[in-house]
Amino acid sequence: MFEIIFRVSLGFAILLVLVRVIGNKQLGQLNVFTYISGIVIGSMVGDIILHSDIDFWRSMAGVALWVVFAICVELASLKSIKIREALDGQPIILIKKGKIMYAALKKERLNTDDLTMMLRTNSVFAVADVDYAILEPNGDLSVLKKQPATGLSKYLPTTVISEGKVLVKNLRELDLTENWLADALRTQGFSSPGDVVYAEVQGDGQLFVQGCKL
Repeated sequence: MFEIIFRVSLGFAILLVLVRVIGNKQLGQLNVFTYISGIVIGSMVGDIILHSDIDFWRSMAGVALWVVFAICVELASLKSIKIREALDGQPIILIKKGKIMYAALKKERLNTDDLTMMLRTNSVFAVADVDYAILEPNGDLSVLKKQPATGLSKYLPTTVISEGKVLVKNLRELDLTENWLADALRTQGFSSPGDVVYAEVQGDGQLFVQGCKL
């Protein structure tokens, strides 16, 4: 009985550490790596608790090492945009300026029936009512409807600076340049992207900027 209590207590502690690493993310917000890591660690701990013939300390060392790897990957994803994109993936535009991006659908192995079904779950029953539709890394579809007064937006609201780093690819998607971004930042009193925690090109072409210092 003492051995069972000891195994369960230590296994519970390890799972609690993993939960703290994941943070307050909901299940749908977890990336594939974190989700699978949780399953693997849960399975490993479950085997250790249920099977007394398994070498306890050797198995716990394996679980602890896996948790350390998971923590390192999570921390690395916070520091590096490239690692974050590799783990989380990137949003995919399925409807752009009112037009279905058929190549993007095929790349994601979706068809038009799948697209219209996802639109209906967002209370949109006509593709003609959609300005942009974006498939998020967690599988959800984000929809921007056309504005009745103005029709299509000039731009899709897009992040162009994240934690001090310019997202050049996003700028190019909007047919904007880094020189344009630098000028827009200067007009708002920012000398460089390093002073900015977040910047977003809004639908009307204006730049929303949040500095690092509040």
